[in-house]
Amino acid sequence: MTSPVIRRSLRLAQRDRRGGSDSLADGGGDASPGNRAGFMAGLSLIRRLIKVFHPEGIPWPGTTFYNTISSTGIFQRNYELVASDIISYGSEGSILDIGTGPGRLLIELHRQSLMLRLTGIDVSSSMVSKARKNIADAGLSCEIKVEEGNASHMPFDDGSFDIVVSTGTIHHWKDPVAGLNEVYRVLKKGGYALMYDIVSDTPASVLKETARQFGRLKIMLLWLHAFEEPFYSQKAFGLLAQPSLFRKGETRFMGVLCCLILKKEAE
Repeated sequence: MTSPVIRRSLRLAQRDRRGGSDSLADGGGDASPGNRAGFMAGLSLIRRLIKVFHPEGIPWPGTTFYNTISSTGIFQRNYELVASDIISYGSEGSILDIGTGPGRLLIELHRQSLMLRLTGIDVSSSMVSKARKNIADAGLSCEIKVEEGNASHMPFDDGSFDIVVSTGTIHHWKDPVAGLNEVYRVLKKGGYALMYDIVSDTPASVLKETARQFGRLKIMLLWLHAFEEPFYSQKAFGLLAQPSLFRKGETRFMGVLCCLILKKEAE
């Protein structure tokens, strides 16, 4: 039997589709490169307002709270799963983590593959400080670098990274097309961009499996989180690729996270 929390999560997703589809195709508007109006038109009114006023980075003192909860077992397990998935695309070379937060994914990536060259950026200076301390405490300051930076204007040369990842941040980006174009620029030819995020219409089967693995409490927290965050639907998430330089992408679920897979084709 489906739990009340899961049923509430499904009703939220259905309400979004009725009241203002997250899909660009359903929402109308211009989805041309650099124009975020098309993406905003694909969100419900509530989510549009949230996206306008929601900060791209976590300001202090929120960084202290997030740094603390990110060290808990349920977060650590998520970092392990995401790191393992990323490494399936390449266990050597250079990886950039956009919106690295407390830097714990970078630490886990190093733990799973010592051959990786790891860099993170975050728009929050307070979060960068937390990440650098966590990395230093892990004894990895020489192996992992973290800088302050915005997804739309990254301080790296063209073709700098073999893989670019982002976990739970793309829905914060004020201009996702500009951000994806920057990802394309700093990615090497033949490289992959892996954008992980929660979507507003997570399938019931995924929610049930997550509840089985992590318990109903996490699903309840996910439902509350989905209400106050401007998450895309799965369809709209996949459509983000079309107006960008990537032109195409595909989505799949990795646990409760939906992954938008993008590739910079070798010419």
